[in-house]
Amino acid sequence: MRNFHNKGWVRFPYDPKLADWVGHALPAARTSVTDPAYAEWLDCEGTWFIGVDALDNDPQGRVGQSGALSGQAMDFVTQQYGELPLHKGQVSVIYPGYPQPRRGEGDSSARYRLKRDAAHVDGLRPMGPDRRRRVDEPHAWILGIPLTEASADAAPMVLWEGSHKILRAAFERALEGHPRDALHQVDVTDIYQAARREVFDTCPRIELPAKPGEAYLLHRHCLHGVAPWGANASAGPDGRMIAYFRPECARGVAEWIETA
Repeated sequence: MRNFHNKGWVRFPYDPKLADWVGHALPAARTSVTDPAYAEWLDCEGTWFIGVDALDNDPQGRVGQSGALSGQAMDFVTQQYGELPLHKGQVSVIYPGYPQPRRGEGDSSARYRLKRDAAHVDGLRPMGPDRRRRVDEPHAWILGIPLTEASADAAPMVLWEGSHKILRAAFERALEGHPRDALHQVDVTDIYQAARREVFDTCPRIELPAKPGEAYLLHRHCLHGVAPWGANASAGPDGRMIAYFRPECARGVAEWIETA
């Protein structure tokens, strides 16, 4: 845990408190996958349920009859970043055969998904026909909580260790000199893409499988993605299911870049 700010990630071992929370969250997550209200989130030709805001938790992470989301991972997050209200969690489910192209995805994007794990920094949403990027959602941190058992090669989280340092420096250059209240309007596309290429050339790629009761935390500027489903990978009928929380910085993009 001491190396979090150097590496840009940390994995937490099995925690009974978190395992108890998972026991309550899993039924709610299963319900969201089959809820017609979230049908649009099934993409990649049925191999990925994206599940944004699909977990019915409250701002403290209570879901079903669970208590607040707690344990060593949340203790660490609070120590590093303070307390933030939680949005409704993402229920990300990968199924055998991933990745297939997303709806409307061109050949180059599909190849990037396959060859580069769809590597990205969260919150940089592509806008318009040219897919220009701005810091649309300034997340404070990214916490992944596995909900189901799956083999290590069942499309695990992938990250590039140390990438947060390269990307933070790039974003700082892109945002420098702009008014603090207009940072969310700054086009960061070109600098982001150049920094991403540097990351691929210089940072080690790490696969990060985990089991229910474990968790992992990513720095908000860490480049990450999802590995393809392995040829011999296995999971239960629920697929490889992970809940993600990414609360936003209370003071917007200025905080996102200044306190990283």
